Amino acid sequence: MKRFVEGEDRRQTVLLPDCIEDYVSEENPVRVVEAFVAALDLAELGFEGVVPERTGRPGYHPATLLKIYIYGYLNRIQSSRRLEREAGRNLELMWLTGRLAPDFKTIADFRRDNGPAIRATCRRFVLLCRELDLLTETTVAVDSSRFKAVNAREKSYTPNIIRRRMAQAEASVARYLAALETADRQDEETARARTGRLKDRLAGLARRIEHLRAMEAAVGAAPDGQVSLTDPDARAMATSAKESGIVGYNVQAAVDTKHHLIVAHEVTNIGNDRAQLSGMAGQARDAMGHEALTVLADRGYFAGEEILACEKAGITPLVPRPMTSSSKAAGRFGKEDFVYLPEADEYRCPAGERLTWRYNNVENGLALRNYWASTCKTCPLKAGCTTGTERRVKRWEHEHVIDAMGRRLDQQPNVMRVRRCTAEHPFGTIKAGMGATHFLTRTLKRVATEMSLHVLAYNMKRVIAILGIGPLMAAIPARSG
Repeated sequence: MKRFVEGEDRRQTVLLPDCIEDYVSEENPVRVVEAFVAALDLAELGFEGVVPERTGRPGYHPATLLKIYIYGYLNRIQSSRRLEREAGRNLELMWLTGRLAPDFKTIADFRRDNGPAIRATCRRFVLLCRELDLLTETTVAVDSSRFKAVNAREKSYTPNIIRRRMAQAEASVARYLAALETADRQDEETARARTGRLKDRLAGLARRIEHLRAMEAAVGAAPDGQVSLTDPDARAMATSAKESGIVGYNVQAAVDTKHHLIVAHEVTNIGNDRAQLSGMAGQARDAMGHEALTVLADRGYFAGEEILACEKAGITPLVPRPMTSSSKAAGRFGKEDFVYLPEADEYRCPAGERLTWRYNNVENGLALRNYWASTCKTCPLKAGCTTGTERRVKRWEHEHVIDAMGRRLDQQPNVMRVRRCTAEHPFGTIKAGMGATHFLTRTLKRVATEMSLHVLAYNMKRVIAILGIGPLMAAIPARSG
């Protein structure tokens, strides 16, 4: 082939093989992995096998296996079997491991047996980011995303799912019984063939109904009313798509608003975010080393107790109140249309009347004060206010904390846009790296380890993009340890 760049002859003998070092440039991210792992105190982090046994077959140093995993998650190679193949053919991995190629079982066992240490390694990289002055902002955005587990929806059971599947099975039984009666009226040969098929299907449905009844008992005995057969810790969760959901985990993340680094994360199997705000904000503050912190979150995190806990901890929350008023939905005045007058401890209604305090009570663990006016019966706006005798307004004993947060939100109308731009794209980036798939491990503690590897890889890519490989490598030995 004339006039083309030609490769070397495959049969040509190479007397002096090229050095693997020549295949890894100075700007290759794999050098960051080598420098970071080399600077870690693996024993302090809790890795097993740092000190080798005196007898038996020599094992792989945990640093080697940790490098393989970090490299794999940086390059969208999370499977232990794929990592085994790459270790034998990938020049970057050969350079990183010294041409060691552990088998997939050894690689998978390392992730399984060193979960707490791997999660500590992820936190250690966040500490490095803090030492590099990348976490100087005092604002974080908190968000969550649902990730699929190794558990098909058909293997997940809740009371509603069981009722729906039982109804479907019983409807199928009725349909097949009707078809069986029809077959009996046909000629003998046709009836015999069709009756056999229908009886097999009825027997299968009987086994299915028996299984559903057994699962109904198991679900009734479960503390949260859910049972997942493949991954026992996975739970059915609703998603933003209408009438859809997944069986998986709810991953929480706190992201700094300047460099979009994930400073704290947590894997839960609770389908909502209402009890997560103060915990994630506290973890973020500890990771960033700030005494005061502002946390941004969406409406799903709104809970009076969580907002109060943040305020008591010196954390400033900014969470919009969800629009759940049934009166507002029906076209009547909502609670926000009633103005609280703190000096008099009264509410002023849209008609200008005063709602005075009547009594205190406790609902769902919250101490409430109840207010209403005596003039509602003759009020000209009553039809647009209430369908009862009078309009009653309830006020939580710490409602002033919610009111103060509402005023802060009014003064900063763009903070929710900042939250969206900060907290949502890290999840998209991580899911793109995972592909259209699910977590590879099962149970909450192992999924938490897998998520820490995803977060570590994400943060490492971000810091490389921010600082560059050379400056980051120069900083690691001096600052990490």
